[in-house]
Amino acid sequence: MFFFSKILNQKRYQQKEEQTKSNRQQNQSAKQDPLSQDLSQNIEEAKRLFPLSPDLVIYRFVAGAEKAPVALLYLDGLTDKNAINNHILNPMLHNPSEVIQGMPIPSISGVRTVSTWDDVVAAILTGESVLLLEGQQQAWIYDTKGWPQRAIEDPQLESSLKGAHQGFVETGMQNIALLRRYLPNNEFRIKEQLVGQRGRSKVWILYLEDIANPDILEELETRISKVDVDALINTGELAQYIEDSPNSPFPQFIMTERPDSAVSQMLQGRFVVIVDRSPGVIIAPATFTSFFQSVDDYSTRWQIASFIRLLRFTAFMIAMLLPALYIAVISFNYEIIPLQLLLSIAESRASVPFPPLLEAVLMEITLEMMREAGIRLPAPVGQTIGIVGGIVVGQAAVQAGIVSNIMVIVVASTAIASFILPSYDMGMAVRLLRFPMMLMASLFGFIGMVIGFMTLIAHLVALESLGTPYGSPLAPFRWSDMKDTFVRLPLWKMTDRPKSARPTQDIRMDSKRPKGDES
Repeated sequence: MFFFSKILNQKRYQQKEEQTKSNRQQNQSAKQDPLSQDLSQNIEEAKRLFPLSPDLVIYRFVAGAEKAPVALLYLDGLTDKNAINNHILNPMLHNPSEVIQGMPIPSISGVRTVSTWDDVVAAILTGESVLLLEGQQQAWIYDTKGWPQRAIEDPQLESSLKGAHQGFVETGMQNIALLRRYLPNNEFRIKEQLVGQRGRSKVWILYLEDIANPDILEELETRISKVDVDALINTGELAQYIEDSPNSPFPQFIMTERPDSAVSQMLQGRFVVIVDRSPGVIIAPATFTSFFQSVDDYSTRWQIASFIRLLRFTAFMIAMLLPALYIAVISFNYEIIPLQLLLSIAESRASVPFPPLLEAVLMEITLEMMREAGIRLPAPVGQTIGIVGGIVVGQAAVQAGIVSNIMVIVVASTAIASFILPSYDMGMAVRLLRFPMMLMASLFGFIGMVIGFMTLIAHLVALESLGTPYGSPLAPFRWSDMKDTFVRLPLWKMTDRPKSARPTQDIRMDSKRPKGDES
């Protein structure tokens, strides 16, 4: 009985699939058909192409001195109704001279004519308005895009003390305008591509023509053109489709919400990729050390910027290795601990029934859960979760004998160190790599840590970002790029663009710097 039921269900599923495929082919074929001269027939075809779409507005009226039947089609919510009323309907309804021999005089910018249903459907779906006239086998498309959008605000993930308080938004053209404000240069180039079969997303590649490497541009265009998906939701998805090594935990493109940071990278010869409907942009190619740079580094004195830069690299090592170091010292290499400290640690761990690895994993997972809970919850509740988790749960866990005091200090130091990293994606990679390092330390002590760390370095050296070595300027070593790697030299000393970005124009500025009141 179950066997026959299964066959029957499979047959129904196949019939449904064939019906869906047939409808899709029929709709695709209909979209390529030309418009009809009969207005009623065109309206019926529009209703058929947009079934179950109550937001589709079909407004029929007569216009012009000849009282010609007209229909205006648009999707409610995606269009600017003020533009439709003021620039389309009012002139045509109250001024018959706006229609001359069946052709409406445009009173709004961005007007074009199309003759196929494919173009009409694409226009309606992108927020444009379509005007159909009786006896005309073409349609007029009006740019009336006006979907809901938020104002330009301070970026959430990349706060800055001295930088601009403007972040990218979900509208691609506004993001391009933000970049143009920083770079009013005629070498500014924009290349547009469409990605997605069901939801067509616009993707723009921005670069400076006289600086950016054309080989990297060609590679980037080729990879984006090969992305074949239903729809592209954000830049994070695009990065996963076009990066060199998708199985690596390390980010291979810089993701930023800051236009000033993106422009700074463009001036170094890199490319900026904007995906419409996404508030972040991709910067490529990227190197490992570029994830430790911040826009504040270039607005503070070079000594302070260098100190903070070194602090970030130190925090990277602490965030990834400190729990593993604790496990290795406690389990294998306790002879390096001073005697008084060893006695203190032994007293603290006397009531803990778990081995160091299980103790560390328990606390790290608890920390990750509290961090994720704090992100997902509203801000006031998230802060409460942090306080409750960090103080109450930590103290209670120590008193209950689940973890030791030293372990709480180690986990807290690790969490603070991971927050210092300016790149969220790099911070996530560190959080993930912490666990295999702890496992290696629990198996082989310091030797396991060295093996894990050397494996990590070998992996970083082998990585590439759009064909550019990820380990540059360390591997391959480029002395000139070291001016802005671990430390940041004075700005007037950084006369060349970084070679790791492979720019076609190396010289960035003259090294002469006026002193005091010199002009």
